[in-house]
Amino acid sequence: MAKKRIALFQGSFDPFTRGHESIVKRALSIFDEVVVAVVCNSQKRGFLPADMRVKVIEDAFRGEERVKVVCSDGLTVDVAKEVGACCLLRGIRNAIDYEYEKGNAEVNLRLSGIETIYLTTSPELSHVSSTIVRELLKFDKNIKDYMPAGLSSEMLNEVTTFKP
Repeated sequence: MAKKRIALFQGSFDPFTRGHESIVKRALSIFDEVVVAVVCNSQKRGFLPADMRVKVIEDAFRGEERVKVVCSDGLTVDVAKEVGACCLLRGIRNAIDYEYEKGNAEVNLRLSGIETIYLTTSPELSHVSSTIVRELLKFDKNIKDYMPAGLSSEMLNEVTTFKP
């Protein structure tokens, strides 16, 4: 029996956006499973609490058994080994993202031998970022177009009305 091809997609996902969702969905055509690891650093305060970020991703992919969501506070390569990932998955929106991710990929490869696979963002989503969504939330603007299409209206409402 062939070994399951598992990709690890780790990030703060604060919040998880339509761009992130697109990367995961596209990765499912390449990998048997995608593990989304939400960085849960107790020393760093995010905009949304880590448990809410996990719930958003779980809600967006409800019914999709090949997407797993975990909370992580370790090094990416250590998490990859824990979940049995054959590679790391990263989304790239632009050249700035690439330069940043390239350095991380080189270190991760050197530490663990695990390759990083890049998927470029779909052109219609290249402007979407967690930073923009957080800014819109701060000013009570509509974020529906930036959040995962699979997100339930209840979860969207929970995120929209959350006050840090």
